[in-house]
Amino acid sequence: MPLNHATHVGYVLKMYPRFSETFILNEILAHEAAGLPVTIFSLRPPSDGRFHEALARVRAPVVYLPSDRLKAVDLWATLAEANRAQPGLWSELEAALTEEVSDVFQAVKLAQEIRSRGITHLHAHFGSVATTVARLAGRLSGCPYSFTAHAKDIFHDSVRFDDMQRKLAEAAAVITVSDFNLSFLRQTYGPAAHRVRRIFNGLELDYFPYQAPLNRPPRIAAVGRLVEKKGFAYLIEACARLAANGRRFEAEIIGQGPLEAELRAQIERLGLTHCVKLLGPRPQGQVRHHVQQAAVFAAPCIIGEDGNRDGLPTVLLEAMALGTPCVATDVTGIPEVLHDGQTGLMVQQNDPDSLAEALARLLDEADLRVRLAEAARQLVAAEFDIHRNAAHLREYFAPAGAAIEARNGFGLTPNGQKDIIAESRVHPLAGRLV
Repeated sequence: MPLNHATHVGYVLKMYPRFSETFILNEILAHEAAGLPVTIFSLRPPSDGRFHEALARVRAPVVYLPSDRLKAVDLWATLAEANRAQPGLWSELEAALTEEVSDVFQAVKLAQEIRSRGITHLHAHFGSVATTVARLAGRLSGCPYSFTAHAKDIFHDSVRFDDMQRKLAEAAAVITVSDFNLSFLRQTYGPAAHRVRRIFNGLELDYFPYQAPLNRPPRIAAVGRLVEKKGFAYLIEACARLAANGRRFEAEIIGQGPLEAELRAQIERLGLTHCVKLLGPRPQGQVRHHVQQAAVFAAPCIIGEDGNRDGLPTVLLEAMALGTPCVATDVTGIPEVLHDGQTGLMVQQNDPDSLAEALARLLDEADLRVRLAEAARQLVAAEFDIHRNAAHLREYFAPAGAAIEARNGFGLTPNGQKDIIAESRVHPLAGRLV
């Protein structure tokens, strides 16, 4: 579908930039390469201490919406200003009665930015707070919104059924990153999810050149946040089994997170400090180097006790593209790309014995490594090219004409405009301010 140059998309993100969200960075860069104007709206300032070098290539302006502690006077002043520019705002605020006041405040600010910057479409990543703000801002401004649903925002125990159902029903389009997610959303939310479409995350393949894994040292690589769903505790247990069998190898786990101290203690308890290393976070270029120098990449993902799980780990795709054969678990969308015995080796989650056996096979069998790696690269090239997948996503972005039509239908007529001072005394939001 040819690009409509009247389209101007606002990306709504909880935090930008975020070290672990390379898939969003890839997507924005692909849009810009195609000539799509993008403005990034971040609900929180960045807190990561490290950033990927690819950030320097992003041209989109970044707007940080106010996120400090909100006072009542700030909200009412902002609402009064917005109502003068957008008659009918009070009636649309009925859609915000179940939301956090801070989210409402940011939505009003975002609605003002939409109008001043000529944004024609909003797209949020994750169906949680970013989509909450995008939805409300869309209601207040008449701007269509869409969102991409990933993992925690779908599966975690904290997901509210009514909230997700409303977001699915009101969005102009909903994207998710695996067929597993698509089936889950449609089965769980019924007709509200009928517009959900699957578009895989993509890679900029030129930055992930293939190298055959014929002659590599006996090294295992793993990458991800140090959280339960990544399953690194099971990888460490598997390494203990390899070491107990007298095998000489190294394992490198790249990432940071709340389980770092617990994982370090596990490594020490099992006597693995000589062969299992927690390397901390690394820039994307260094991650590529570590992964491509390894004989095997491990993605031992699990379903957490709180229901949280990965949708389809981008780093698994990166390893497959680079030519590092992979061992992964049968969680969510992973079996859609890692076909056991064809594009990698599959084991059940929470099973360190099976994981150790699969790792040992790939450490030992060079011919198997090469065969799996070649097929994996072919699959990634066919299904996960970011430029092709981002082009599919742009088909769901509303052009300027649709957004203007929606805005012209927004709110009350001038004769029906309500008095902001009188209504502010009784509006239900008034009792929820802090």
